[in-house]
Amino acid sequence: MKIAYITYSGEIKYSAANGFNEITGLLSYLQNKGLDIEATIWDDPAVDWTKYDIAILKTPWDYHQKIDAFKAWLDKIESLNIRLLNDYKIVRWNLDKHYLQEIIADGFDVIPSVFLERGWKGGLQPLFETLKTQSVIIKPCISGGSKNTIIVHQQAIAASYEQVVALLADADYIVQPLMNEIQDGEWSYIFFNGKYSHTILKRPKAGDFRVQQIYGGSIDTLYPTAEEIAHAATYVEKYAKECLYVRVDGLMVNGHFVLMELELIEPYLYLSYGENALENYYQAILAQIN
Repeated sequence: MKIAYITYSGEIKYSAANGFNEITGLLSYLQNKGLDIEATIWDDPAVDWTKYDIAILKTPWDYHQKIDAFKAWLDKIESLNIRLLNDYKIVRWNLDKHYLQEIIADGFDVIPSVFLERGWKGGLQPLFETLKTQSVIIKPCISGGSKNTIIVHQQAIAASYEQVVALLADADYIVQPLMNEIQDGEWSYIFFNGKYSHTILKRPKAGDFRVQQIYGGSIDTLYPTAEEIAHAATYVEKYAKECLYVRVDGLMVNGHFVLMELELIEPYLYLSYGENALENYYQAILAQIN
């Protein structure tokens, strides 16, 4: 089985964490384990995709900036009968945050959300009333790395309106309350092939809401209870049971986990923060291909 380890041509901003380069380090680890796997840039026109049997989406981190090209690429490699991990159906579903509507409708705990369609020019005040909050976070439905994500405070509706309308001119957006719990940290449960691996906590720096390290966020390993793991696993079992990798992101609200996002396309997996995480990932690949 020849495997394409999918990357992109841009700058790798999250290459090292906890002393380990997850991008190149993981690739070397898998190669040393005997897998016939090599890095390939998803939109490199020189790649001969016909030589691959499997493609693993690792860091196609510019897909949201080239969404039409990415969708066309998915169609192309699917037509070549290349097996994609995670699979095509789940990736297409997870591309757009509208998937959260399905999870909400199914009765799972999700951060309250309102969706604004492209071209929206409505009023901001009803959003605050619906979400019962004084501050909202507005982000694109297809996005990554906090790009075009803004906070709007209720007392600044007039000053923020034109900016919001300008953003909505180009894309659909999701609006959620700015949760105070983000200051306590965002939980990420990582599962491989449906099995729990490890959990990390990402905290923003003081005065910020972005938990990514490039914005000054910090990362710690967490050791959740069996009950907490089981609760996170309910999302995996319902929506991502057959996935090679799943990252379940959310907040603890009044001691109860509430989902922010299911990361099923190209999440950073924080492999250096979990005991045996590298081996867990490798074993999951073996289970998938065998």
